[in-house]
Amino acid sequence: MTNFDLYNPTNYIFGKGQIAKLSELIPKNSKILLAYGGGSIFKNGIYDRVKSALSGFEIVEFGGIEPNPRFETLMKAVEIIRNQKITFVLAVGGGSVIDGVKFISGAVNFEGDAVEILKKRILFKDVSKVIPFGTVLTLPATGSEMNSGAVVTIEATQEKLTLGGSALFPKFSICDPTVVASLPKRQLENGVVDAFTHVMEQYLTYPHDALLQDRFAESILQTLIEIGPDVVQNPSDYKLASNFMWCATMALNGLIQKGVPSDWATHMIGHELTALYEIDHARTLAIIGPNLYRTMFETKKEKLAQYGERVWNVEGNSIEEKATQAIEKTVQFLHQMGMETKLSNYTSDYEKTADFIVNRFEERGWKAMGEKQNITLEKVRQIVEMSY
Repeated sequence: MTNFDLYNPTNYIFGKGQIAKLSELIPKNSKILLAYGGGSIFKNGIYDRVKSALSGFEIVEFGGIEPNPRFETLMKAVEIIRNQKITFVLAVGGGSVIDGVKFISGAVNFEGDAVEILKKRILFKDVSKVIPFGTVLTLPATGSEMNSGAVVTIEATQEKLTLGGSALFPKFSICDPTVVASLPKRQLENGVVDAFTHVMEQYLTYPHDALLQDRFAESILQTLIEIGPDVVQNPSDYKLASNFMWCATMALNGLIQKGVPSDWATHMIGHELTALYEIDHARTLAIIGPNLYRTMFETKKEKLAQYGERVWNVEGNSIEEKATQAIEKTVQFLHQMGMETKLSNYTSDYEKTADFIVNRFEERGWKAMGEKQNITLEKVRQIVEMSY
């Protein structure tokens, strides 16, 4: 195993009825910015439960944070916090709202043009320079409720970029699995695939000696395979919903990444497809992931074979045979989860996509990526073209 630091200060509060604890978790006399998305929290009753729990606090509301939160929208919230002297932010939503609040938290006291937070991938490490925030999770998927990373879209330039740092962990996250019951089928499908791919980015690299980390990752994958299709059909089943929510958190709360190599090229390419075509994040991962595995087969085949044996119970006479079956099994699962795995299923305007993405990566200086830094721009081109 490689050296690592494991730091995660988020108070993770799981289970039914936990929203009632909000008044105990937010400092007394706080002036709160209540941030949310498109309004689903009004339909499923979460808004009323949150407001009831916060009775007595001074609250300013900020709605309309988009899926793939926009820099331009978030800066409006930053100005509200500055002008009204907000002292705490509560994100009520899924990963997009929580990611947006992480940006807001860091941008309020940022000196200079806030767009540089994204352009330069700023890491915030001083908690005294950010606005504290907590979350009420309404959509399991991204793990943003228990990590310090975020992804934000700059609409003006059609870029989807990251930020993070140890100061951007939520102070607390309330995770009530009963919220899953009100989610649309498409969001449930996306959530399962998003969590699944998060694990794959940290697991599907090459053999190493972090044995327990592999077992952690494989157990999350196995659980998502077992419950994924069922939770889409029966979201009110508490057993399914609770395991789904915990899997999504565990997939990206930092634990399985410690001491091991990781990839993330699928996400880097997938973000560009979302920025260009507004394809759901999880669906871009389903497009890119299998073709990345095929393109990088020679350097990933040993881990692909292990994944195939342990997670899918495949058999074969060679590493190559088992690795190939593992990719096929993955694609079958993605299809079972309602994913299309070709870019042409989402847009007819795809012929120059590879050129656009490669040129954009080149402009940013991203000339190699992946766990071995061997996914060159030419490999990126191959992956994207194979995904057409």
